[in-house]
Amino acid sequence: MGSTGVGFGASGVALLRAADALLRALGGDTIVVVFPLVGMPNDPSAQLGLVDPGVQQVQMAPVVMRDLTTAGSGPRRRLEFLISSSAVAAELAPMNAPTAEALFDMALGILYDNDLFHIESVTPEYFAGTTYLYRVVAVE
Repeated sequence: MGSTGVGFGASGVALLRAADALLRALGGDTIVVVFPLVGMPNDPSAQLGLVDPGVQQVQMAPVVMRDLTTAGSGPRRRLEFLISSSAVAAELAPMNAPTAEALFDMALGILYDNDLFHIESVTPEYFAGTTYLYRVVAVE
C-alpha cells in the first residue's frame, strides 16, 4: 500500500488536498461503511450466539459514486465508489486496521442510498508514490 501523505512533506499533502477537492467538485457524496461490533455482553445468551452484537456505521466523504454496467447479471446493481484516501486514512486508527485493504476486508458492506452493497474489490490509485483515492466496487 502506498502512503497516505503522512510524512511525505508538502507535495504529498498537496496531492491529497487536490484529490479531495476534485472528488468534492464531482459530487462529493457521503457513504456509510458498516462494520461488525466486536464487543459482546458477558452473559450466557451471548456465549450461545443468541445476541446480535450489532454494527458500527462509519461515514466517509468525499466520495464519488458511479454506476457500472452489468451485462447479463440481472437486476443486481453494481457500483464503483471513488473514496478519498484521506477519508480512509482517518478511520485506520479508530478501527484498529493496519492498512486500507484490511479496513475494507473488515467491513460488512457499504450503505448507500438506503441499500447495503457487498464490497467486491478495492484498488488503490497512486500518483507520485502517494495513494490519493481508493476504487471500491460493490454489488447489491
